[in-house]
Amino acid sequence: MEKELDRAIDLRNSGGNKESNKLLMKLVQKYPGNASINYQCAWSYDLLGEESKAVPFYENAIKLGLPSNELEGAFLGLGSTYRTLGEYEKSKRTFQRGIETFPNNRAIQTFYSMTLYNLNEHSKAMELLLKCLIDTTTDDKILRYKKAIDFYSNKLDEVWE
Repeated sequence: MEKELDRAIDLRNSGGNKESNKLLMKLVQKYPGNASINYQCAWSYDLLGEESKAVPFYENAIKLGLPSNELEGAFLGLGSTYRTLGEYEKSKRTFQRGIETFPNNRAIQTFYSMTLYNLNEHSKAMELLLKCLIDTTTDDKILRYKKAIDFYSNKLDEVWE
């Protein structure tokens, strides 16, 4: 099983997305209770642009229990997939769960801000993006204004006289 899974991942990494997906589908049929195989299968459907087919595999992978590094990717993948399918509330719940589990994962937070935008929660989306920016940038010109950006990040609708 491990050898076949590694082969499927190697195929994906070298651009053989369809072949990788076919192999992963065989593996998931053979080992339906394997969380990692379900996760990799979901990822392969995302890469093929078949997001709706990815969803049940992401959901199953999370339910079955993934190792931490794959769970981070599964939360991001499922939340993003829900968003692209227009299922914004499911996306929001998935990202919130991901952020609770991995509070320092800025990629999850960034994708979550896109969902907030889709839900017309623009202020919250901008605040989150600005905080991600100031916490991760190495750009000296932005860092020079870090305190100001942080201060204004949750006051974007306020006007001072």
